[in-house]
Amino acid sequence: MAMSDPLGDMLTRIRNGISRRKSSVSTPASKLRARVLDVLQAEGYIRGYSETSFDNGKSEISIELKYHEGAPVIREIARVSKPGRRVYVSVKSIPQVANGLGITILSTPKGVLADHQAREQNVGGEVLCSIF
Repeated sequence: MAMSDPLGDMLTRIRNGISRRKSSVSTPASKLRARVLDVLQAEGYIRGYSETSFDNGKSEISIELKYHEGAPVIREIARVSKPGRRVYVSVKSIPQVANGLGITILSTPKGVLADHQAREQNVGGEVLCSIF
């Protein structure tokens, strides 16, 4: 059966891995997932990720989760724009998470960006997820 929300699946795998105190989780690879993970790594929410290709042409991403003094760095991760209800915002209405302590990840014409980068570049777009 085809997956209707691959990004939501990846976020759920991260959420489940954190709740079980795993050091890493794996997910099928895609360009959008890799760009979201680039933002998470740049913002310091994950240690990193690596992509592995298999003989059958499929790829998998292994995500290294990050903990600080035993507590997970990602406290909350939520999908905002879903396949059944897309959420688009202008640059003036980009939401702030936890009064600026968290980030919102957006898909913009200039690529996948964190909320502060989108404000700097003066672009809006689709709100993919929020992390705190």
